Amino acid sequence: MHGYPGFAARRVGQAVVVVLLAYVATFVVISVLPGDPVTNTLRNPENGFTEDEIARIVGYYGLDQPVLVQLWESLSRFVTGDLGVSLRSNRPVAESIAEVLPSTLVLAAGALAVSVALAAAVALGTQVLPRAAQGVLRSLPSLFLSVPNFVIGLVLIHVFALELGLFRIIEPDSGWATAFAAVALGIPVSAQLAEVLVSGLDHESRQEYAAVARSRGLGRGRLLLRHLLRPSSLPVVTVLALTVGELLGGALITETIFGRAGIGSLVESSVTTQDLPVLQAVVSLAAVVFVLVNLVADLVYPLLDPRVRTPRPVTVPREELSAA
Repeated sequence: MHGYPGFAARRVGQAVVVVLLAYVATFVVISVLPGDPVTNTLRNPENGFTEDEIARIVGYYGLDQPVLVQLWESLSRFVTGDLGVSLRSNRPVAESIAEVLPSTLVLAAGALAVSVALAAAVALGTQVLPRAAQGVLRSLPSLFLSVPNFVIGLVLIHVFALELGLFRIIEPDSGWATAFAAVALGIPVSAQLAEVLVSGLDHESRQEYAAVARSRGLGRGRLLLRHLLRPSSLPVVTVLALTVGELLGGALITETIFGRAGIGSLVESSVTTQDLPVLQAVVSLAAVVFVLVNLVADLVYPLLDPRVRTPRPVTVPREELSAA
């Protein structure tokens, strides 16, 4: 594809800039929060830090230096992959995140699968079911979007854990508990996917090629699967990338509702203890994931849709220039 390497290079450069700006913004916001982490955390007798340990941590983070110096040192460590040391446990932040990250990834992946399957079922149903059923299905995305995931989670816990006993609240990492947590997180996310896919299918079904296929006797199901579904699914790639942020944010709430030990519980404890390095690392990594997923979507979309072309420089014929 003409111009694709340059297009990809620009997108990668923009992604790097966005990640760095997100890290700087996070540092600035956390720096202006009320409270002194040295007094509140390091010198808290309950944490048991010695004066030597306090001096080492203060020197490591430059907490006795101006804010700009702290920002430069923190950004330099982040670029090299060093996420710092927890002010609460005196452990590397990367270790704390690595312990809980798999649980959050499993939940987010399950929720993504639920949202895609539910959105596909709703969108396809609007094309093949009777008109009365189509009306009901078209109203579902608005309903899904209006109900918070913590409400869905509480309802699922009450019905399937307390009433039916399919899973136990004290075992949040069991298969059934993980599945219902993924459903609670995936239902609101599916609303945007379903709306985009329904709109795409409606648009494609009104095109001339669809009318020609119907006139040749092609059935509704075959027309949908062979001709309408692929072009209608392309915008879903972009929406999927945008929903990553919603999945990450919703996972924090869902983990709290279901009592799962994940990034959500780590953030909650870090806020309570004012463990700023952990908070900054989690927010920064979330920004990195969001930017990377959207970067992949930007790079893949032109390859999936041959009608999409990277922008080319506008050239003016010499005749027009001489006439001007």
